[in-house]
Amino acid sequence: MKKFSVGDNVEVLDDTLLGVVTAIVGDTITIETDMGFYISYASKELIKKPSNDTIRVSNYEVAKIKQEKEQPKRKNRPVVKAKERNVPKMEVDLHINQLVKSSKGMGNFDMLNLQLETAKHKLNFAIQKRIQKIVFIHGVGEGVLKEELHYLFNKYDNLKFYDADYQKYGLGATEVYIYQS
Repeated sequence: MKKFSVGDNVEVLDDTLLGVVTAIVGDTITIETDMGFYISYASKELIKKPSNDTIRVSNYEVAKIKQEKEQPKRKNRPVVKAKERNVPKMEVDLHINQLVKSSKGMGNFDMLNLQLETAKHKLNFAIQKRIQKIVFIHGVGEGVLKEELHYLFNKYDNLKFYDADYQKYGLGATEVYIYQS
């Protein structure tokens, strides 16, 4: 049996508690913790803290240091599936019947200009709203609209363009990726 006296500094063996002995009744020792709580333990559950200048590290001190050093856990971000990552944010159908109710009375030049103005307007809108991907659906035809769109896209420094997903659009669409700054 260990000898304890009232006033001894003690540490609980299987816990991270420090305290001062306040009462001894037989084998039961009551301590006052550093937080002001009174707790009773059997003498075999306590060890005396040395009062000399020997450097010792207690369980309590180790636990306190670990708590200070513990890194906050990272929050899990939702995982974006590959399919969702490649889904275009915006689609613009440039077929003339999608842009006007009737193309009656419009020549090829007028239709092409309307389609190009629409494309330019939608592209500027996407840049302003920080939309990264746009698909321009132009159709296959003779390729005049497609060539004019490529000429328009080449005027911009902050984008690249390429044929859109063949399975979804066939050969009649161009996807534009806008680099965000």
